[in-house]
Amino acid sequence: MDISRLLSRARNPIPTGIDRVEYEYARYLLAHEGHRLTFVAFHPAGLIAQVGTSAVRDFLDVMGPVWDGDTGLRARLPHMAQRLVQTVLLSCWTMPAYRGDSIYLLVSHHHLTRPRAIAQFLSRHGSLFMPMVHDLIPIEFPEYARPGEPERHERRMATVARLAAGVIVPARAVAQSLAPYMQGRPAQKHVHVVPHGLHVRLSGQGAGTMRFPADGRPYLVCLGTIEPRKNHLLLLNLWRQMVKETGSRSNTPRLILVGRRGWENENVLDMLERCPALRDNVLEYNDLSDPEVVTLLQGSAGLLFPSFAEGFGLPLAEALVLGVPVACSDIPVFHEVAGENAIYLDPTDGPAWRAAIERLLKQERGGDTSAKRGLHLNLFNWPRQVALGVQAADQTAAFFHSRSSHGL
Repeated sequence: MDISRLLSRARNPIPTGIDRVEYEYARYLLAHEGHRLTFVAFHPAGLIAQVGTSAVRDFLDVMGPVWDGDTGLRARLPHMAQRLVQTVLLSCWTMPAYRGDSIYLLVSHHHLTRPRAIAQFLSRHGSLFMPMVHDLIPIEFPEYARPGEPERHERRMATVARLAAGVIVPARAVAQSLAPYMQGRPAQKHVHVVPHGLHVRLSGQGAGTMRFPADGRPYLVCLGTIEPRKNHLLLLNLWRQMVKETGSRSNTPRLILVGRRGWENENVLDMLERCPALRDNVLEYNDLSDPEVVTLLQGSAGLLFPSFAEGFGLPLAEALVLGVPVACSDIPVFHEVAGENAIYLDPTDGPAWRAAIERLLKQERGGDTSAKRGLHLNLFNWPRQVALGVQAADQTAAFFHSRSSHGL
């Protein structure tokens, strides 16, 4: 398994969704597949080679608590990651060339733009390549991407199409988007839909360090990086309108934005920083730990998720598990995740969102039964989902090794 993304994110104490995916796969494999597990990583020199299992375990033992809010451990992570990356160059020349039923698992998009390095690794070790494709959003919606990102993502998908034996995707919607790239390729019939799990078992912890106003005003949450694709501008304009209509900030519910500031978002930032009506009515938090996010969601009137496009939608799944009402965009992947358990809205229909917000504020929270939450917890259980991903990789490998043994 490749852990390059986790090493590259050692200076970031707040994980993204893809960070969490790679972490949970690494943790599961350590616990359940250690007898056949080798960790590898990419070096900027264009090499992929082994990193020590015990050193990776130590790294993950620090990274998990840091993500859960342990600030005392933050300074250790970058040094641990640097030492691990440095070992790649040495092990490149000492790592034995494993021949046989080996699988190279890459569950992030890290270094998919470096096909030569991946191809050389696969050739040397006789491995089958099993990447995870999280989404094709930069290609499908280039207007929401950073400059140059659509072209980079095209190169990533070309690498997957040329080198992969199979692919894991988090949703059927992603599989459909990927299908044209897989046409006539070896992985065409080996695209496996494996939804992500969730990290919500820390529910209720971390409350002692909460930084939110305790004045009793109701609030709703929007969770995700502040970037155009997430459609924060819709919500900010609605909140400005609500303040104008009520004539009083204290009579307006709060909107709490959780997520780091991204790119191409000048209009949103201008409103956050300069609009008087939003002051104290819209709060922004860029560095909340996982337990703080869970506690914040549990106390809210609901989650607002007006995104134009998503590959999965972890905040939506998290809200389902916690029994938090949701209003979200009417896009196919959200229907996959939430079924009938969300309010679906056109992401451009401001009046409909205003009505949904008022509905959430009036809604009682007693309708979600413990049995229903248990069903969602089972659906989004991380060990279960990783086990399905490993099973998909093994099934793909078995198919290709069977063909090889028969000379096909």
